[in-house]
Amino acid sequence: MKKALFSAMALALLYGCASTPVETESKPAEPRAQAPGQGLPAAPPLATRPTQPPAPQGDPLKDASNSLSKRSVFYELDKYDVRDEYRPVLQAHGKYLAENRGKKMLVQGNCDERGSREYNIALGQRRAEGVKRMLMLMGASDAQVESVSLGEEKPRCGDHGEGCWSQNRRSDMLYGGEY
Repeated sequence: MKKALFSAMALALLYGCASTPVETESKPAEPRAQAPGQGLPAAPPLATRPTQPPAPQGDPLKDASNSLSKRSVFYELDKYDVRDEYRPVLQAHGKYLAENRGKKMLVQGNCDERGSREYNIALGQRRAEGVKRMLMLMGASDAQVESVSLGEEKPRCGDHGEGCWSQNRRSDMLYGGEY
C-alpha cells in the first residue's frame, strides 16, 4: 500500500512540474499613483549584480590623467619644505599607499650641483624625509616608504643655469619595481 501511494505521489509530482506553457490573456496594468522614489527601474536580480566594482582600466600609476602619475616635488634653493601646490599629489599617493598596503615606495631627495657634497647629501635627505612624513600623514605606513638622499648625483638636467638647477632640486617618488 505504501509503495503504491509513494508511486502515485511521485507521478503526480513529475506531471505537476511539467513545463508546458500555459497562455493567459494579459491586460495592460491600470495606471496608479506612485509614491516618491517609485517608478525607478527595478534592481537586477542578485545573480546578475556585480559582486565587486569593476577593475580599473590600466595602471593608475602610469595613467597621465591620474595625479598618481606625478612623481616629483620641486623645491626652492636651499629649501626642503613641501610647497602647497604639491599637497594634492602627495595626498593621492598617501591614499593609494593606504589602500594598497603591499605597495612600497622609495623617495629620493635630490639637489642641484651648488653646495658641497656633504651639504647636498644632508639637504637631499631632509627633502626625502619631508615627503615621507607628508605621505604618512596622508595614510601611508612607515614600513611602506623609505627615504634616501642622492645629493647631486642624479641630475635631471646637466646644464649650468637656474633653469636646469630648478629641475634638479626635487624629490622623486618611485614604487617597488621602479628602483
